[in-house]
Parts: sequence; structure tokens; C-alpha cells
Amino acid sequence: MREDIKEILFTEEQIIEKVKELGAQISKDYKGEDLLVVGILKGSVIFASELAKNITIPCELDFMAVSSYGKASESSGVVRILKDLDNHVEGKNILIVEDIVDTGLTLSYLLKYLEDRGAKSIEIVSLLNKEARRKANIDVKYLGFNVPDEFIVGYGIDYAEKYRNLPYIGILKREVYEKNK
Repeated sequence: MREDIKEILFTEEQIIEKVKELGAQISKDYKGEDLLVVGILKGSVIFASELAKNITIPCELDFMAVSSYGKASESSGVVRILKDLDNHVEGKNILIVEDIVDTGLTLSYLLKYLEDRGAKSIEIVSLLNKEARRKANIDVKYLGFNVPDEFIVGYGIDYAEKYRNLPYIGILKREVYEKNK
């Protein structure tokens, strides 16, 4: 798989250090509060798991599966909930865990969806931010790294369900995803 990577942006060590920082800040901010950590599948599963290990306050962990991409490399903007939360959100502090904020369209939909269900508060933590592609005004309270407008893979982020298991974050070579269009 390494031969498909144009450049490594963040090493496993850099990511782990950043996740520890985020976990410490979240723990401080929510001290004495109930917190429901909501990982967005599948991309955030590795990040959400590592983050949960670094949150030192009691919290619940749940997952949602949503789709706005399907098998495409561009968001369609149409959000489908494939797996909803097992927990009730009414009156709870929700922390949405995302792998990467790209257009922001999916998160914009999820924020409204969870607000309508009566969440006490909703914040977002994202490992990566691709500001250049933003279409919706999204406030990411906890942010790991900014990334360029390239096709990013690794540490849970995929291309056609591959590369999620890379321990680092890298840029996928253009020829890899263009040959599969």
C-alpha cells in the first residue's frame, strides 16, 4: 500500500500525540458533565477509539453510520443515515467524532438532526480539516490537523474501503484513484 502514497503528512507518532492533546482538552472542558461521544462510521473508528482512551472523564460511546459519498470520491450532498445511535440524546452533551471535515454538508445535516432530538449541546472533534472544500459553515471546536485539498487516506480514512489500516495519514497518488473512476 505504501507505493500508492504520494506523501506522508502525519506519522503515527504525530497523530497519537495530537489525540492525547485533544483528549486532555475535552476532559477538561467536560469535567463534571455527562458526555456522549459519537463516532461517525467508518472513517472515525480508529480516531474515536484512540480518543476515547485519552478522555479521562466518564463518557458513553456510540456510533452512527452516515453516507453522502457512496463509492464516489466526491460528496453527493445527500445524507443517508445507515445506522442511528443506540443511546437517547435528549438532554445530553454530544461530541461528534469525525475523521475529516471536508465540505461540511454531512456534519451540517447531523447537527440539525441531533439538535431536533433534544441534545443539550453538540460539539465536533475532527482529526483532519480540509478547509479548501468547505461548503457549509461548520464550527469544529476540537481540531487535530489542517490538510491540503488532496485525496487523504490512512488512520481510518479510506478510498473505496482501502487504506483505512495505514497507521499514518498520507496523500493518495492521483493515478490510483483516477484509474478507478
